[in-house]
Amino acid sequence: MFEQLTQLVQQYGGSSVVNNAAIPNEQNEAVLNETSSSILSGLQKIASEGGVEQLAGLFQGNSPIDNSNPVVQQLTQQLTGNLGEKFGLSTEASSNVASSMIPQILGSLVGKAKDPNDSSFQISDIINAISGNGGQASGIMETINKYGMQFGLDQNADGKVDISDAMELGNKSGGIGGLLGKLFGK
Repeated sequence: MFEQLTQLVQQYGGSSVVNNAAIPNEQNEAVLNETSSSILSGLQKIASEGGVEQLAGLFQGNSPIDNSNPVVQQLTQQLTGNLGEKFGLSTEASSNVASSMIPQILGSLVGKAKDPNDSSFQISDIINAISGNGGQASGIMETINKYGMQFGLDQNADGKVDISDAMELGNKSGGIGGLLGKLFGK
């Protein structure tokens, strides 16, 4: 996921970083890399500190992805501090970069994760990356995959059971109740 996140940062970094007179050209690449790292570590920090509901709301689209969103605010604050500390940028310059890029990047990330026609981001990959490739979330996904295949839950015939299968089955069978009913043979 880090590579895809880095691509989004590169995509949105033109006006905020590259064309920004407050950031020396020789620091552009390092600032963009720091932006990617800060977003990923910030999401991991939010998840590890019990902010799973905030993240779920973000990825479900329950709250706007703008500077009023608590996840956006926390990531913006972290990136602002990191840019000032590591590159000597003023608070104003760091804040401008963070507050313009974070909503765009998260908005695109969520949009791609929710788009069934875009396989570049999978919600399960995001969960694994945020949970540090270990954690409870990936264990749950492994269990669902292991037993889901035995119960015929692979709806898109890709050889694994993941969130896209759950969404497909849920749409076909009457939502989560239909999904659970199929899993438990009811």
